[in-house]
Amino acid sequence: MLNILYAGSTSTCFELENNAPYYAPAPFTVYLDGKKRCESEANVFSLFSLEPDTEHTLRVAGDGVDETLTFRTKAERCALDVRAFGAAGDGVSDDTEAIRAAIACLPTGGRLYFPAGTYLTAPQTLKSHMTLELAEGAILLGTTDRSRYPVIPGTASDLDGGDEVHFGGFEGDPKPMYLSLLTAQYAADVTIVGPGRVDGNAQNSDWWTGFETFPAARARLMFFNRCENVTVHGVHACNSPSWQLHPYYCKNVAFYDLFISAPKVSPNTDAIDPESCDVVDVIGCRFSVGDDCIAIKSGKIALGSTLNVPADHHTIRNCLMDFGHGAVVLGSEIGAGVRNLKVSQCYFRGTDRGLRIKSRRGRGKNCIIDNVAFENIRMDGVLTPIAINLWYNCCDPDRFSEYVWSREKLPVDERTPHMGRFRFSDLTCTGAEVAACYIDGLPEAPIEEVTLERVRVSFAEDARPGVPIMENFAKQRCRLGLYFDNVRRIRVADTSLEGVDGQKLIAEHYESIEKTNFED
Repeated sequence: MLNILYAGSTSTCFELENNAPYYAPAPFTVYLDGKKRCESEANVFSLFSLEPDTEHTLRVAGDGVDETLTFRTKAERCALDVRAFGAAGDGVSDDTEAIRAAIACLPTGGRLYFPAGTYLTAPQTLKSHMTLELAEGAILLGTTDRSRYPVIPGTASDLDGGDEVHFGGFEGDPKPMYLSLLTAQYAADVTIVGPGRVDGNAQNSDWWTGFETFPAARARLMFFNRCENVTVHGVHACNSPSWQLHPYYCKNVAFYDLFISAPKVSPNTDAIDPESCDVVDVIGCRFSVGDDCIAIKSGKIALGSTLNVPADHHTIRNCLMDFGHGAVVLGSEIGAGVRNLKVSQCYFRGTDRGLRIKSRRGRGKNCIIDNVAFENIRMDGVLTPIAINLWYNCCDPDRFSEYVWSREKLPVDERTPHMGRFRFSDLTCTGAEVAACYIDGLPEAPIEEVTLERVRVSFAEDARPGVPIMENFAKQRCRLGLYFDNVRRIRVADTSLEGVDGQKLIAEHYESIEKTNFED
């Protein structure tokens, strides 16, 4: 079956419905109104340069697939060329003010069009009910001059005596930050479409060196604060000063058919970090970055206890993670918790960890992670396919304290996180090295339940030792099988491991363990 994920005025995104992770079972050809448009091998594909308010017939034909559907592009109020406002697009001229003028003049419901060219710019602020379109060959290029990036407050006092107004944050706390290359604050109906490129140009500036001494947190590539109905489709996002796409306390956010990249050595260049958002779709995206590919967050304990907005209703499907520290990550800043997450039909290649959950004492009682499902996932060359870590020792001043690392059963209080139910099913992992599964809960608050069904893991012949989770006093492992500590209920069914050194399953401090069709 062929489904429409997104239909805008000039671009559309489609998804083939099957069980194959990211790649279709066979390559196929896409026809639009009877004419060949492109060839594809991925389950999610897009069309660009369409006419608004026009009906089309799409056909997908290939080995084992022949699907047809009719769709209509969205009507729009108007479309304006950024060059009409003085933008040069030559990669040398500063187009900042021309772009700002074009955004300011764009009528509600309008589309701002960037034809092929390189548009050098300082940060730009988007507004409600607008579309920014980057044509094939169009590059929105960030200036390398950090002084051109204004610093905005994390919060500001309401002069009428009300609550603080939030504007920015980083790593789970509200704090001053450099304005991002593309920013939307308290906006609705914001769309950014490709197939052009948004390039932070950080590799040619000082964003990745000495940032610990900066007066504010580094800019993002795209930052959406308390926005509703945000769509980013088709673009290549790359080389951000820090996190690339950061929706912050948003509702209804969709990322379709994106390519997000940064050098392997670039610090903190997470691809997509949705923080305390409700309803987020990440579908058909490809990642290769210097940190986590997708990191779902909900603040540290201060925001988790005061605002208490969890990350809820997130769907990640048909994505390809080519490199990153973790492919799909929860945390570690999850003070308000994560719930109702489904990750399916994804392909991870060469990431350090596959499905990674990280938290610690001190995230707070509202840090509740529950109803999390990972299914139908392929991993090649992932060092540790599954990791759940309640001893994470980064990003906090007390990271090396006894409170964080003590293996004693400490009192349960307002600082204690809670881990609920996790299900991993239909995972095929080849070329693992460190551990097949490493799950380590807290003695005072064990993980409620972990289920592994139809999981296949084989280890590389030349596997090298490594650390499965980031914790104090971490021990290197190699070819470790399934490891569980402080998990109440463990279920392992129809699961096989190849190349393990030692026992295939090690469990400590549990209440029950159920094994079906598993040879220990």
